[in-house]
Amino acid sequence: MYRNKAFTLIELLVVIAIIAILMAILMPTLNRAREQGKRAACLSNVKQLTLAWILYADDNDGKMASGNTSLGGHNKDGTCWVYWPGRSASEEERIKDIKRGLLFPYCPNLNLYKCPTGVRGEVVTYAIVDAMNGHDAIPGADGQILKNRVQIRRPGQRAVFVDEGRLSPSSWTVNYDKEQWWDGITVRHGDGTNFSFADGHSEYWKWKDPRTIKFARGEISGQSSVPDNLDLYRVQKAVWGKLGYTPNR
Repeated sequence: MYRNKAFTLIELLVVIAIIAILMAILMPTLNRAREQGKRAACLSNVKQLTLAWILYADDNDGKMASGNTSLGGHNKDGTCWVYWPGRSASEEERIKDIKRGLLFPYCPNLNLYKCPTGVRGEVVTYAIVDAMNGHDAIPGADGQILKNRVQIRRPGQRAVFVDEGRLSPSSWTVNYDKEQWWDGITVRHGDGTNFSFADGHSEYWKWKDPRTIKFARGEISGQSSVPDNLDLYRVQKAVWGKLGYTPNR
């Protein structure tokens, strides 16, 4: 007589339990690897945009492309590196305004304008910092807005692009003369974000102060004072080249 070979219910449950344990062990590792890949792609994006920014300046006697993304107001140039069509604009309109931008001839790949971790509806997630020919009326920052690349000292330490998240009508800024943030900042790629610099390289910065993460998540107002915040000091020095105040340390 022959017996049919089959799993018993207990054996089947043991196999399922083992598979579940293995998945629980492997999933965090796989997620980290996937996130590191997205971080690397985002770093490459801001690097490519900065090379386009450098090429544009080289072709225009050193003049930087305007960091503002809307016309009028404090955009004295009447042009933008990309254009901001408004929050209610369709994705097609947003793409059209990338193609109209000053940098598109130097960087014609639409995928490079958005972080891979961007949410639905984001077409441009990167912004130029105010100090690099951006909004020229930042209180307390008179004389700190640069217009030409020859004005940049220590280009390897001066930020150009930041992964801001949803593009705003203007360039990205942080206070110069106060221990305060201003514009929102993202927490991507493991509680940090990516920056590019005027010499063409890019870096990932992981936030170390819990208040920075709370600010990025909207739990702290941008007008709240955050003394002794090393993240803030580091970003302010990268944007402005120096602190416009004496830290309360």
